Amino acid sequence: MNEYFMTEALKEAQKAYDMEEIPIGAIIVKDGIIIGRGFNQKETTCDSTAHAEIIAIKEASEKLNAWRLTGCTMYVTLEPCAMCAGALVNARIDKLVVGASDPKTGACGSVFNIVQDKRLNHQIELQVGILAEDCSTILKLFFEKLRGRDDDR
Repeated sequence: MNEYFMTEALKEAQKAYDMEEIPIGAIIVKDGIIIGRGFNQKETTCDSTAHAEIIAIKEASEKLNAWRLTGCTMYVTLEPCAMCAGALVNARIDKLVVGASDPKTGACGSVFNIVQDKRLNHQIELQVGILAEDCSTILKLFFEKLRGRDDDR
């Protein structure tokens, strides 16, 4: 089941890739049903908070008409940053499933571990490495394409 939902998150990442956004995708699942989807849109919206996770949280909250997303799992293709990890804690997400780790800015075990920090009022069950290769590949392809475009200038 984790692979199925991570594949759905990868479909969101592909949308970002196609829009020349950093290809990160996220979905939120409750009771086996996808209730939130998001992909990075920082460049398109000129909004530094338009990360896949934030967009998915907003959509899920609207669908449930609640800010608390208890009983929900987020699947995201790249380990969330500090802003998104904090938003996940604030939203009371129960479980986070991550594709690829982010050793530069990851805040769910790589650089920080905000989602499991006992000093906070909520901790999130964490699973890392689901379809990690696929999640890493789309990012590598994106940055290779970007570097190639920069070389042409």
